[in-house]
Amino acid sequence: MKILSEKTKNNVLGCMVKILNKNRTLLLEANVKDLDHFNNDDQAMYERLVVNHKKIEEMIRAVREVRSQNDPVNKEISTKELQNGLKIINKTAPFGTILIIYESRPDVTIEAAVLAFKANNKILLKGGKEALYSNKVLVSFWHQALLENDLPTDYIQLLTMNREETQEFLKNPPEKLDLIVPRGGERLIAFVKEHANCAVLVSGRGNNFLYVDQHANWEKSIEVILNAKTDKISACNALDKVLVSTDIDNFHEKMTDLGHILKNNGISILVDGYVKEVLREEPLISEESVWEEEFLAMKCCIGAVDSLPDAIEKINANSGGHSATIMTTDKEAAKKFMEQVDCAVVYQNASTRFTDGGQMGVGAELAISTDKLHHRGPLGLNELVSNKYYVYGNGQIRE
Repeated sequence: MKILSEKTKNNVLGCMVKILNKNRTLLLEANVKDLDHFNNDDQAMYERLVVNHKKIEEMIRAVREVRSQNDPVNKEISTKELQNGLKIINKTAPFGTILIIYESRPDVTIEAAVLAFKANNKILLKGGKEALYSNKVLVSFWHQALLENDLPTDYIQLLTMNREETQEFLKNPPEKLDLIVPRGGERLIAFVKEHANCAVLVSGRGNNFLYVDQHANWEKSIEVILNAKTDKISACNALDKVLVSTDIDNFHEKMTDLGHILKNNGISILVDGYVKEVLREEPLISEESVWEEEFLAMKCCIGAVDSLPDAIEKINANSGGHSATIMTTDKEAAKKFMEQVDCAVVYQNASTRFTDGGQMGVGAELAISTDKLHHRGPLGLNELVSNKYYVYGNGQIRE
């Protein structure tokens, strides 16, 4: 693939900012068509689908932020000169062609494309049918920006395929795919892994946990729980499960307090057997598998654990590997929790809602990776490159 200059790429992104700003009405009208065809019983998906002036501003901001970032391609990682005279330079290099499969969110059409393009990759965008009109308009904006800079439109392509066509595409792609990012639920991830013939980088489910340690500040814990649960239920960084130490002072009183506050904020509660002894009116968690569910709703599980190791074990057995928080003033307990909990992002005394590229200083993100290869956490611009070794010799042979 031809390596574009940073100037050329930034010119395209500058054009995209102008096009987005100038054509807001066209995008909003397309989004209204999507919303008119959508059954808004699924509140989380509806929230993701909506485009308004605030979201357009966020799209513009994402493009501007990526434009301001340094080009991640052809950066020297290391240099070595061997005794035999070979000079070896390891540099960053584009992946090539990336396919992202996602549902409902038109803003992904902006963030995924701007990151892939600035990192000199081609990107194939397989958005959900519920956002078809919005995505078509956004990709037409991208094509306009590319054409204004004498570049082919195949750098950014929108795929409109049904499930059967997508399955065939994954098995026998018409062009070489280098990386696939399924951004959605477990069924989508399993479907892609089953049929893909190239690397798959998983942007996993949320199902995030918060553990209230016996040394927690209770007022701060309540504030963090409410923010993590209610700020945006459609986000993969939203909170679903709360574990509370049975050794916390005034356990009965604090469980009653937590139950009242959650209910008063419109959150339905499920409880384990121990907590039900306090919150007797709340339904019991019927099956252990509920601890593994991502809710994407105003719904929360509350459980009790006898120790920090028990909390860590329960989180590692059930979470999506996305984000987890410990509320505690005990630094040693926090250290143990953060080292041993197997999540992409771990927190002490902070909301899981910060697991976001923009919030964590990465900028726009392609996804939050819950994989361990090649990167974990927010996939920003610098994570959308691979590497390549350049070896310079003078006729050396291996003996």
